[in-house]
Amino acid sequence: MSVHPRAGRPAEAADLIDVPQVISRYYTEHPDPSQAGQRVAFGTSGHRGSSLRSAFNEDHIAATSQAIVEYRREQGTTGPLFLGRDTHALSEPAMITALEVFAANDVTTLIDSRDGYTPTPALSHAILTYNRTSPVKADGVVVTPSHNPPDDGGFKYNPPNGGPADTDATKWIQDRANELIAGGLKDVRRISAARARQSATVSGYDFLAAYVDDLPSVIDVDAIRKAGVRIGADPLGGASVAYWGEIADRHGLHLTVVNPAVDPRFGFMTLDWDGKIRMDCSSPYAMASLIEQKDRFQIATGNDADADRHGIVTPDGGLMNPNHYLAVAIDYLFRTRTGWPAGAGIGKTLVSSSMIDRVAAQLGRRLDEVPVGFKWFVPGLIDASIGFGGEESAGASFLRRDGSVWSTDKDGLLLDLLAAEIIATTGKTPSEHYRSLTGQFGEPAYARIDAPATREQKAILGRLSPEQVTAKELAGEPITGVLTSAPGNGAAIGGLKVVTASGWFAARPSGTEDVYKIYAESFQGPDHLARIQDEARGVVSAALGG
Repeated sequence: MSVHPRAGRPAEAADLIDVPQVISRYYTEHPDPSQAGQRVAFGTSGHRGSSLRSAFNEDHIAATSQAIVEYRREQGTTGPLFLGRDTHALSEPAMITALEVFAANDVTTLIDSRDGYTPTPALSHAILTYNRTSPVKADGVVVTPSHNPPDDGGFKYNPPNGGPADTDATKWIQDRANELIAGGLKDVRRISAARARQSATVSGYDFLAAYVDDLPSVIDVDAIRKAGVRIGADPLGGASVAYWGEIADRHGLHLTVVNPAVDPRFGFMTLDWDGKIRMDCSSPYAMASLIEQKDRFQIATGNDADADRHGIVTPDGGLMNPNHYLAVAIDYLFRTRTGWPAGAGIGKTLVSSSMIDRVAAQLGRRLDEVPVGFKWFVPGLIDASIGFGGEESAGASFLRRDGSVWSTDKDGLLLDLLAAEIIATTGKTPSEHYRSLTGQFGEPAYARIDAPATREQKAILGRLSPEQVTAKELAGEPITGVLTSAPGNGAAIGGLKVVTASGWFAARPSGTEDVYKIYAESFQGPDHLARIQDEARGVVSAALGG
């Protein structure tokens, strides 16, 4: 992976999008259903794309909204639909389109009563709060492409369980949406925006107050306040911008919103590794401006545009690797949350660090290793069979202090506040806690790289069986496991994971590029990691018949 020469440097005028062009193309361009790149395609976090490439336009959103109406009707979901948006330029137009379709179909729709932005975790919290006491079930849509560049739009459906929709739901919705587009949208019901906003089925909901006021049930905010922890929170121009100020005021915290600006061009960002503007709070390049201020605060935090991811910056460690922080959070929570069920396990994605495995073993807790995607943690969080679910891309959530469900989608604000709680109650930063863990278990080296693959090879990789791997050793160690399904739930991982005593690699095909991703880790250091990466290519090539 080559790093752009201006990575980590402030964006310049030439890097910024033309907002009027991006919005006008949303309305004037129409997708060609025969082109794969212009069809509705739900990935792990909904449909995403740019209006400039005919991948996220009004036709997509009108059709997808109608498909959601029909899907929820088929599922018997008759409660309200919560609808929120983030700060990307396309989020407001897409939300209006969705509202026009939902109102025309007489779907009771709840939008933000402050006409503000809605973080993904606040939408999940709203769905679960409503469904806790109502006989009819609610669901929701959040209009966001997460951390993607400014010209992208995104549209994500959360069913009544409050989490990301599963594969069955997203396939149904995307297939029906594409059918509607191919039919010229003639079966899409829609009214004007003005009529929709005045419709009796559309009303307001205070997402911000409901979420912020409930935080003491999941975080020890009293401890943070009493310790006077100095917090710097950077929303990176995203949906959490009003939430952080309200959290500070409501709970009396010593918290500074480092950058309260909202700009659909995200012109205040520093460029990511490839020279693009991307609100990735786990990237040291995108977080460069906050890292420079690390000595001002005891803990500094960042969030992506819909606030489902966390970034943790400490004075003594800088930006923490997400894997490192997940291990610390798990170790801390399972030692301090006495109200959690004794049988609650730990959920991790199979490409997350094996440091989590070692922490889980020491805690005596069950480890549920699942495929990539937060949706796999939803059932366990709902029934409290897992206390914590996290993935390597800086997304996680956990139970309330009494052991009941808080959110079933990733919650970046929650994980940021947990870092402040850790400092308040232990007197040590999360970085210090991670160094303690490496003193006990060793220090792993972890990385992700890409390798070229044709579309045919990616398809083969996605359906490999363990028997197709003939290698017996990896980087000088006997192979102890070859996985094509996840140990935690038996679900197909859409790739391959090979394990040894002190290292592993996982290979998964990219959904958007002609490459496959190799995740690898070694507890023997960077040189051994490099050997694993080199030999991983050979193992995969042999399995693919190359």
